[in-house]
Amino acid sequence: MSLVDKKIKVMVVDDSAVIRQVMADIIVNESDIQLESAADPIFALRRMEKNWPDVIVLDVEMPRMDGITFLRKIMAERPTPVVMCSSLTSSGAKVTLEALAAGAIDIITKPKSGTKAALMEENKLIIDTIKSAAKVKSLKKLSIRQNDSANVAQNVSKKYSADAVISKGVNRVSHVTDKFVAIGTSTGGTQALEAVLRELPPSSPGIVVVQHMPGQFTKAFAERLNRICAVTVLEGVNGHEIKTGNVIIAPGDKHMTVKRHNNQYFVEIVDGPLVNRHKPSVDVLFRSVAKFAGKNALGVIMTGMGDDGARGLKELRETGAHTIGQDEATCIVYGMPNEAFKLGAVEKELPLQLIANEISNFR
Repeated sequence: MSLVDKKIKVMVVDDSAVIRQVMADIIVNESDIQLESAADPIFALRRMEKNWPDVIVLDVEMPRMDGITFLRKIMAERPTPVVMCSSLTSSGAKVTLEALAAGAIDIITKPKSGTKAALMEENKLIIDTIKSAAKVKSLKKLSIRQNDSANVAQNVSKKYSADAVISKGVNRVSHVTDKFVAIGTSTGGTQALEAVLRELPPSSPGIVVVQHMPGQFTKAFAERLNRICAVTVLEGVNGHEIKTGNVIIAPGDKHMTVKRHNNQYFVEIVDGPLVNRHKPSVDVLFRSVAKFAGKNALGVIMTGMGDDGARGLKELRETGAHTIGQDEATCIVYGMPNEAFKLGAVEKELPLQLIANEISNFR
């Protein structure tokens, strides 16, 4: 069998027979995916010994061995891309974020049963997430320290640009002198963001972040980062001022833009269609930063699948902003940074471990 014809071997580990069946229904028409499933990690390990998967889709709470314990065992013994499959509950969000910190690379929410037509967008997201995970080359990149998923696509046939949410155009910076940083990331981004933010002192410039992640998870993600970082990390709400030592994470089911009022920058949370099949979208955030901050901003694009953020970063650079792209060697998925680089949007490529220093020194 040629490499072109090679199937992606996927193991779904979930104690719910309904979820296993729904996953099978979603994948059945994908000729390049080979699916196996198991009701718990013990059964899964027995099957995996004979035919190791390329991707594991893992439930959080299961009998005999929970998902976190299983994940840590896999990462210690044979690192494999793991996608967490979690319910949209507060407790589920916190445990799933623990899994991301332990090495899982993305999140999907529990698929629903129903007609395929009604669930086409959700199903496509699950397929895209699995295929993105299969492209991860090395999980060793997750451990870089000095010490998505994307939302469900509302319309898979049309890919909206940032024009659907915010118009292009430069609102001149006037006398504003405050500077801040805008970061966009996706697959592998939870670990990358943690690695960067943990290195920042409280005196760091304000930061706004889009991380592709389902809505229920961003609040728990921000809370977790706030506990382990010296900077203050919070989920964005309308009117949050962008100020020194604060990091504002876009909520997972809304777009986040930057506005200026009375020579101060603040965030605005807005609804709208998915842009580049994401909400929040990095392109939307970056365009607003280009429009209202320009050279007063530093744009950073990090690990992630697809091209969200590439055009927005180019708009930022064209207004005089400095721009950074994470380099291929340290990306879990060198997709978004690569697309930005090819567009000429990246002023400087850096390994993950040097990005925090660039942010700290941006004045």
